[in-house]
Amino acid sequence: MTNTYHSDEYAQVYARSLTEPESFWSEQAAHIPWMKAPETILDQDENGVWRWFSDGVMNSCFVALDQHVEQGRGDQTALIYDSPVTGTVEKYSYSELLAKTAVIAGGLADLGVSKGDVVVIYMPMVPETAAAMLACARIGAIHSVVFGGFAPKELAMRIDDANPKVILAASCGIEVDRVIPYQPLLNDAIDLAEHKPDHVVMLQRPQCEAVLSAPRDVDWRAWESGASPVGCVPVAATDPLYVLYTSGTTGKPKGIVRDNGGHAVALNYSMGAVYGVGIGDVYWAASDVGWVVGHSYIVYGPLFAGCTTILYEGKPVKTPDAGAFWRVLAQHRVKSFFVAPTAFRAMRKEDPDCELLQQYDISSLEYQFVAGERLDPPTYHWLKEHLDVPVIDHWWQTETGWSICANMAGIELLESKAGSCTLPAPGWDLRVLDADGQEVGPNQEGAIVIKAPLPPSAFPTVWKDHQRFEDSYWSEYPGFYLTGDGGYRDEDGYVFVMGRTDDVINVAGHRLSTGRIEEVVAEHPAIAECAVVGIADPEKGQVPVGLLLMKDGVNQDEGALQSELVQAVRSAVGPIANFKRAIVVPRLPKTRSGKILRQVIRKMIDGQEYVVPSTIDDPGIVDELRDTLSRNGWLG
Repeated sequence: MTNTYHSDEYAQVYARSLTEPESFWSEQAAHIPWMKAPETILDQDENGVWRWFSDGVMNSCFVALDQHVEQGRGDQTALIYDSPVTGTVEKYSYSELLAKTAVIAGGLADLGVSKGDVVVIYMPMVPETAAAMLACARIGAIHSVVFGGFAPKELAMRIDDANPKVILAASCGIEVDRVIPYQPLLNDAIDLAEHKPDHVVMLQRPQCEAVLSAPRDVDWRAWESGASPVGCVPVAATDPLYVLYTSGTTGKPKGIVRDNGGHAVALNYSMGAVYGVGIGDVYWAASDVGWVVGHSYIVYGPLFAGCTTILYEGKPVKTPDAGAFWRVLAQHRVKSFFVAPTAFRAMRKEDPDCELLQQYDISSLEYQFVAGERLDPPTYHWLKEHLDVPVIDHWWQTETGWSICANMAGIELLESKAGSCTLPAPGWDLRVLDADGQEVGPNQEGAIVIKAPLPPSAFPTVWKDHQRFEDSYWSEYPGFYLTGDGGYRDEDGYVFVMGRTDDVINVAGHRLSTGRIEEVVAEHPAIAECAVVGIADPEKGQVPVGLLLMKDGVNQDEGALQSELVQAVRSAVGPIANFKRAIVVPRLPKTRSGKILRQVIRKMIDGQEYVVPSTIDDPGIVDELRDTLSRNGWLG
């Protein structure tokens, strides 16, 4: 194999981003419109954090909308709202989305919201949600989107931490064919919270209308129709654009802060460099605005770059079937598509031979991207078998806002490797360190870290808790950002992210990645999906066990299946893995973003107390799993 790590185009761009970061990012900054162009490209703030474009002045809503209208592209489609759960497809031109956003911004100003104020957005995947985010940016307010349907206690914690002046909400969300009323959850959260918002603006959806209580509650339609459009407020590049909460090890969520300037520069750059799209191209990230993917690649990134973005209110299956994604790709002529691997595993489970794809013409598709969790090799190979386009795994985090590692479609597509997110994106000085902080050699696992300064868009602090920022991310390896993920680089420099560092188990003194064992287990032809966790063992310290989800229509004796998997792991990983137990389960507990709740599974089997997070997709799955494990004598 040729050493693609040293290929010319990518290698030159990447090397320059590390050796000449200021000139590299200054050139990228020139591609967005500034009200005052930055002269200081990189410096440090009062906390010693590296900041980008600190003397620049701009507005993120202007970058996303106004500039395109001013440049004569107002009639181009900016956003397609595709909602199979309501049977709706609506298109908004850049001019139409700008007009709607400017009026909502005026409505927020009428409620007393101004620059620096926080607005919590608790809404489903509807056009008003995207417009509300952009409207906050337009007036310099800070939005904090909370996934619609979040439990009251979790929402209350975010309200108390963010202190919003106004909450924008909808009366309900729709999960396949189930209507979820939001107002009872929101009212309970406000009752629990010490901080009380001045107003709640409620978007009434016909599937479930809320009862409003004046003067706090305001009807969205009347509010919007009575408002006047407002212009863009100038903000510093380092002013916060949004706060997005992510899970913390202490139980208290961390408010990840995103600035305006670095975010716009990095995301605009990434649309071309990572995803290979530009003005007029149709781009789809099948995620939710409650997650960072929705912020970066449903709302901001595609609009910064002048693309058409898709806001999809549906699922990969059951809305109506496992061909839902193929239908969207064909109908809207999508060029670049991004989704979490769990979606494809769900599709593969219901349509293992991808027969539904034959009904659709997806010839417009040029790139298939996956991220949000590790792309297991069986899913990668399934996609390669059925899609005649590059399948690109890339890796990034809420904290970073865009790719740490990717196969850069817009720079140079390199040879891909199953299980690898390829190479670091420009600006990310990635290292793999051992427990003593020493860099390890090829194919040796360790902690994945990034040397400071981090590139534009990376978070500069945790909201109202900078010490937590330092303690959680910078204290273990001074000068390096601790990603919390473990993995290795191979002899070509390719990066393999094997999972969170707490997914590393210690079996009789041997450190093993559960991700590697999952790879082997998932390759069995009878298995649709699996989770491997390390459970307590009196002799070995920990041993791995497997929870298996079978493909539809497959019947195999569990004892024989377990024997086959034990032998497969023994052959691929070695007898030191001590993998001896596996069980078939009806479903795996996951968050709404598709991450398997491995810690909950591990603690359940070990007989420890566990907390089911509010982000779980369906709380009933935990009880169902517990019953299955109990019947089979698996509970400690």
